[in-house]
Amino acid sequence: MTTSVPALRIGADTGGTFTDISIYDPATGKLVVWKVSSTNADPSEAIATGIREGLAAHGRTPDEVAYVGHGTTVATNALITGNFAKTAMITTQGFRDVIEIRRQQRPDLYDLQQEKTPPLAPRDLRLEVPERVNFDGSVRVPLHEGAVRAHAAQLRAEGVESVAIGFLFAYLYPDHEETVARILAEELPGVFISTSSDVAPEYREFERFSTAVVNAALGPVMKRYLDRLRPRLSDIGVAPEPRLTQSNGGVISAQEAATYPVRTVLSGPAAGVMGALEIAGAAGFPDVITFDMGGTSSDVALIDKGRPQLVTDAVVHGHPIKVPMLDIHAVGAGGGSIAWIDAGGHLKVGPQSAGAVPGPVCYDKGNTQPTVTDANVVLGVLHPTHLLDGRLPINRQAAVDAIQALADRLGMGLMETAQGIISVATANMAKAIRVVSVERGYDPRDYALMAFGGAGPLHAARLARALDMPRILVPRNPGIMCSMGLLLTDLKTHFAVGRMIHLNGDSIDAVAQGYAQLDAKAEGWFAAQGIAGADQSTARTADMRYRGQAFELPVDCPAGLITAETLAALRAGFEAAHTQIYGYAFPDEPIDIIALRLEATGRVQRARLVAEPAATGDVADTIVGTRDLWLPERGTTISVNLYDRAQMGPGQSVMGPAIITQMDSTTLVLDGQKASVDPYLNIVIEEIA
Repeated sequence: MTTSVPALRIGADTGGTFTDISIYDPATGKLVVWKVSSTNADPSEAIATGIREGLAAHGRTPDEVAYVGHGTTVATNALITGNFAKTAMITTQGFRDVIEIRRQQRPDLYDLQQEKTPPLAPRDLRLEVPERVNFDGSVRVPLHEGAVRAHAAQLRAEGVESVAIGFLFAYLYPDHEETVARILAEELPGVFISTSSDVAPEYREFERFSTAVVNAALGPVMKRYLDRLRPRLSDIGVAPEPRLTQSNGGVISAQEAATYPVRTVLSGPAAGVMGALEIAGAAGFPDVITFDMGGTSSDVALIDKGRPQLVTDAVVHGHPIKVPMLDIHAVGAGGGSIAWIDAGGHLKVGPQSAGAVPGPVCYDKGNTQPTVTDANVVLGVLHPTHLLDGRLPINRQAAVDAIQALADRLGMGLMETAQGIISVATANMAKAIRVVSVERGYDPRDYALMAFGGAGPLHAARLARALDMPRILVPRNPGIMCSMGLLLTDLKTHFAVGRMIHLNGDSIDAVAQGYAQLDAKAEGWFAAQGIAGADQSTARTADMRYRGQAFELPVDCPAGLITAETLAALRAGFEAAHTQIYGYAFPDEPIDIIALRLEATGRVQRARLVAEPAATGDVADTIVGTRDLWLPERGTTISVNLYDRAQMGPGQSVMGPAIITQMDSTTLVLDGQKASVDPYLNIVIEEIA
């Protein structure tokens, strides 16, 4: 065993098919990666196995580990599968049905058959207590503590695992919620308690109540997971407490994740976006659209001028959540997405997925339904006998048989059907990119497509062409980008206060007082995390809208004292944002501030991105063989060169069609495209025709 001071930093990301491990040594700047199959029944098992195997494979030991960052799908999977805690809710008398009535909006206006996602707290467990707070934060009806204790006895008899507390205008006067939380902690020891004024202290009771209920339902699930993860890491000799990625891209402690699991519903994808932000910025691409294609889904996000887009509320698997999160849009199009034929005889791909077990047909683990991965194996894009440098055997004939059965039903040829699967998946992914770009007022042609995930580089060339995007950026280790992102991310959290402030000359004090309250919260968080003053930073935003509007836009607020110039900058920023999204602005219309926000960041030691010297050899020396590849553009199968990415260096380039292989992914270069290696070992693909 080594006696050196622990220094290694590890990023571990759980995906639907694989668990990815990145191991970084700050002393040498060396990054090594490892992949193992995910263990969906208990994700912590694959994480411990991956870390142990990855360290051993590269001659390192667990006692050298100083940091473990973790991107998790535990919260997301719980919402998808319904595997959450038995949850109750205590609310203001007369308002227990707010989270079921929702809003008078139809997601699909003409769908008469749509069904709303049931609340996570069923109606018989939503209990009311006498209390009422006015819109200005004054108390109209005092809290009836006796009713709370009576409800506690009922919930004890029901065996609930968690309780959400949501009162009207609690974001202005949280005392009633805090009192109920104290009483429940006394009466129901061991039950997870979540208050809306703590989780989402903002305007709009439906979204606030929903967020508190989701947080409560996920609390025991996250606690059980972390209680399994910590001992597994300890058993293999890894001492540091894991830190988890939030949906906003920042990293928090395991304790915070256990208290606020709702903040982790986009944990893994958010880590990938943050890694992409750093890598693309170093490579000179401040404007990119990220394309993360894994085994189950494809996640896309837009980074404009070096800043990822952030939203303050979203609907995740049918549940409204009001916490800051990266604007990531996901579609069910991954390597394991199943191809099928609908009632009209049309070819469909996803959202059903073969997952890690049994996986695609070519994995030979019992699945008989063809997937996107099977199509790539049949077409020759993926290796016909193995993946992961030989650790994952591939049965091409099984994939051929499965797709041929589909082709027979469609009346098409084998290769045409396989390519049809790819084309349908590409169309689904293009639609997702339009959601985060065109629908937000951005032109995708002004951005580079940054492709990662195990399957991203396989599909990037066709996807970029479908959207007329001129460049593709494939990072050095695309298959483990999310775990790499964990090593490129600082500690980060967000604070908010709900305020209804009319933006005018008299609102300086109200804005200043709101931000002073947030500054105090940030100072407490910095102290709790042990972040030195030199490593602390904050950034302000305000949610703003024209008076009478139903939706707000986030606007940056200048640092420093709040003055008339600050308010003028807020107005100008809002009008610019409104023009960006809606195409117009009203200079004379009154504007309201709905919420004030503060982002607190604690800088930590991160992996360094170091430029490499130019390659001196010929790129032909990196050819490791050829493969038969079916190209629809030519309507035939041709032999193309296989290039070993590990041997390629800066300045080298290849002309398509070609395939570039590596352990964690495969990159396809089409006719009319040129792939070049930049100083950071990224592959940049450009159209040359």
